This record gives sequence, structure tokens and C-alpha cells, in this order.
Amino acid sequence: MIKAVIFDLDNTLVDFFKMKHMSVEAAASAMVDAGLDRKTGSIMKKLFEHYDEHGWEDQRIFQKYLKKEIGRIDYKILAYAINAYRRVRVSFLEAYPHVLSTLISLKIKGIKLALVTDAPKLQAWIRLNAMKLDTLFDVIIAYEDTRRLKPSKEPFTLALKNLGLRPDECLMVGDMPERDMRGAKKLGIKTCFAKYGGRKRGNISVDYEIADINELLEITGK
Repeated sequence: MIKAVIFDLDNTLVDFFKMKHMSVEAAASAMVDAGLDRKTGSIMKKLFEHYDEHGWEDQRIFQKYLKKEIGRIDYKILAYAINAYRRVRVSFLEAYPHVLSTLISLKIKGIKLALVTDAPKLQAWIRLNAMKLDTLFDVIIAYEDTRRLKPSKEPFTLALKNLGLRPDECLMVGDMPERDMRGAKKLGIKTCFAKYGGRKRGNISVDYEIADINELLEITGK
């Protein structure tokens, strides 16, 4: 019997890719408006290259881009970029369809809810609070809690400890098979691939696969 569902955050509960793309596009366009002699598309391409190199949660990505591109930080351009990014990020920071109703239904059924994310704690809480999901979770494990990224067993082990449940009583839902599925399977946690997150499952076996988060209501039974 499934007594708890453990969720990934980005591209499982929130459409992180869409939010990031729209925010970066706004920042790049604002840089041009501020006087940067570059094309918006070129700026976006290089910003995403910086994210790939330094991590998607890097808070100084625009400073690094400007230093590499023009050799210094132009604070007018930086301010334009940061303000545009923040405005758009808030606008597109929303949960996938049926997330809120599904989480509430799971809680009503007596199923505990946990979150295991590689995101920094502050960023995770900001996203959850913005989507009005934070009060629904019994356990939230972010990067700082173990200093280990999935598929390490440590974030999952801590979640199980805080839930007070055995691995076979829990279901992990995520969009990244190499991290979410592989990490959970190391401990014997049941796995569910959220294919609506836009990734391919590859050859990693899973217990369940869903196209909509509300399919969890049938999987968890009761």
C-alpha cells in the first residue's frame, strides 16, 4: 500500500523549462534595450550555455555573461536584465494542470506528501509558496539538507526518515529518470515517470508512467 508520494519539483509540479525560457528571453531583450550591442537570440544562446556550465540555479549568471562578453559588469544593463527576468518569472511560475487538486485529493485520502528537489532551499520554497503548494507537504528536502544531488540515496533516505515510512510504502514521482527514478530505485522506492515533463524515459524501468498528474489518484488506490 502506498502511504506517501514523494515528488520532484521542477518539470514535475512546475513547468520550469517554460518559466526559464520566457524569463531569459525577457532579460536578453531588456539588455538590448539598455544599450547592449547584441542580438536577443545571441544573448539567449550564450546565457543558456552559462546555465549549462554553472548550473540552472546560478544567481550571478548575468554578471558572468557580461564579464565574458564585454569584459566588465555594466550595472545599467544588469539592472534591466534582473528586473525583466524577475517580472516574467513571477508571471510564468505556475503549477501544471491538476497539480493543486491532485495534491489536495491525496491529502484527503490520508497519503503523506514529500518533496525531494536538487534546488536550493530558498528557491524551492519561493516556487512552492508562489504556487500556493507549500502548506500541503509534510516533508520538504532541498539541496542544503544533505548537500547531495539525486540520484544519491541520501536525499531519499532523509525523506523516508522524516516520513517515518519504509521504501516500499512510498512512490517517487519525477521527470528525470537518471536522477529521480534511479535514485529512488536504489532504496526500493516505487517509481512513477511524469512524462508530461517533456523528457524521455530511455531504458530505465519504472513501476508507473503518467501523462497527467491526476492519474496518481488511481495508482494510489483507496
